[in-house]
Amino acid sequence: MKLNIAVLAGDGIGPEIMVQGVAVMDAIAEKFNHQIVYKEAICGADAINKVGDPFPEETFQICKEADAVLFAAVGDPRYDNDPTAKVRPEQGLLAMRKKLGLFANIRPVQTFKCLLHKSPLKDELIAGADFICIRELTGGMYFGEKYQDNDKAYDTNYYTRPEIERILKVGYEYARKRRHHLTVIDKANILASSRLWRQIAKEIESQYPDVVTDYMFVDYASMRMLAEPTFFDVMVTENTFGDILTDEGSCISGSMGLLPSASTGESTPVFEPVHGSWPQAAGKNIANPLAQILSAAMLFEYFDLKEEGALIRKAVDASLDNNIRTPEIQVEGGNQYGTREVGEWIVNYIKNA
Repeated sequence: MKLNIAVLAGDGIGPEIMVQGVAVMDAIAEKFNHQIVYKEAICGADAINKVGDPFPEETFQICKEADAVLFAAVGDPRYDNDPTAKVRPEQGLLAMRKKLGLFANIRPVQTFKCLLHKSPLKDELIAGADFICIRELTGGMYFGEKYQDNDKAYDTNYYTRPEIERILKVGYEYARKRRHHLTVIDKANILASSRLWRQIAKEIESQYPDVVTDYMFVDYASMRMLAEPTFFDVMVTENTFGDILTDEGSCISGSMGLLPSASTGESTPVFEPVHGSWPQAAGKNIANPLAQILSAAMLFEYFDLKEEGALIRKAVDASLDNNIRTPEIQVEGGNQYGTREVGEWIVNYIKNA
């Protein structure tokens, strides 16, 4: 297969982990006789510095014409610490999602046996946890009408029926491929937008009689995720709630550096780690590349290249089992491996498999 991949490394640790993600893709392509053509593009603070736009038109066109986008991270403390900044790196990420029509964010959360001790939660609570959070990505407060002055501000949590219906259907289809259990997460006891979510979910539920559907308020769901994560199979929720819940999921896996994601919808899909740009670590060769590498696995699986994705996952598991890990997940007294060394070990594993 030939794949045209847009590569958006972005800011902070993005360029470092992207090198490893591309290297793993190249190793897979060589192993399975695929052809991958890469085209790099700028985004985030890097793009603001260069052209004044966090998602310039040229980058959009490169993404639109690609088969898939491999994305790393955006964010810079210069903008985080300036509430008056009119242009921000994260606006580039939102623009990419909106322009490409990427309304569904797929974030798997799973545990690794050898890393259970790295979670702040008890081993017996998280062992066997394996669920997917499906987050609506182009609606809600992040895209609704906004206003701010010195005395007041608001963000509008705006949703329409078609937006809610399409993401619920994505949730049900994923549930059908897994353990046939879908949890719809909202705040219907308080928010009008959530009441519409629940109303529509109740209407759609009967179309999927093979799936057990339950409903949870987001505050209870956030607690249940930590107290009984094995309860969940597939959860579906709106943009803001999904953003928060999926970061909470890192407490289950033990590190945000282990969580990949896919964003799909009307146009080119995007595959990216869920962690941020971690600018304090940039250039220090300490960032965990596994979420970026696992995002590459999701990319291959999206194109039904299941054997390729499975080999990447096997290589990642082997690296963890052999304690080839970056500092934040290394065992006490274990050898020190950096971003490059972990990536190189996984590439060699794939080549020798």
